[in-house]
Amino acid sequence: MKRPQLFLLHFAGGNCYSFQFLTSRLKDFDVVPLELPGRGRRLKENLLKEFDQAAGDIFNQVMEKLTSDNFLIYGHSMGAYLALRITNMLAEKEKFPICLFVSGNAGPDVRENKNRYLLAHDDFIAELKKLGGVPPEFTENKELFDFFEPILRADFEIAERNNMKDEQPVSVPLYAMMGSEELHVDKIANWARFTLLEFDYEVLPGDHFFIYDHPEKLAGIIKQNYKRMVMVPQL
Repeated sequence: MKRPQLFLLHFAGGNCYSFQFLTSRLKDFDVVPLELPGRGRRLKENLLKEFDQAAGDIFNQVMEKLTSDNFLIYGHSMGAYLALRITNMLAEKEKFPICLFVSGNAGPDVRENKNRYLLAHDDFIAELKKLGGVPPEFTENKELFDFFEPILRADFEIAERNNMKDEQPVSVPLYAMMGSEELHVDKIANWARFTLLEFDYEVLPGDHFFIYDHPEKLAGIIKQNYKRMVMVPQL
């Protein structure tokens, strides 16, 4: 029997390598890390800055790599918004993941009215530090930061200018996760509005990048929910 596919959608500034901390713990899955243009294996491609273009790019990758109806989708932060949109896009093709996992934000319409992608250099760095997960050597190394800054700004523009105000709920079970120190963690249940089926959530200790502190827990949540979902007939 084929292993279930697990599509991974990265956060702002991420790439197909961003989930390597997790993949070794998901050997029962065919893990498929995706990435937007302009980074990782797609470094020579032009960056995207519009949400619909980014969603279309990810959707095309999923459709190209999808091998069965036995699959799941997980996105963190920017990737969570994209995961929700492409799940709706897949429904139009009568493709439904077993479960949709999201983390790193409280869902569409629960966010600060900030356009981080427009901030001046020093203010942009300050915002990155607030989010956590940014080592000092990253922002202090001019050559390194100059390389990643356009990628980060493009991704923030995608995330912050998403047009998901009237996003339709999906007919897929949805599981949300956030770090205990994240802004709006108290509103994590907002994600329940975006599914017509089962919803659950968990808050784990940590900041926006809490996922790196809890690889075993994160992998366990994915495994347990998959096993439970495939045993429960979907209505």
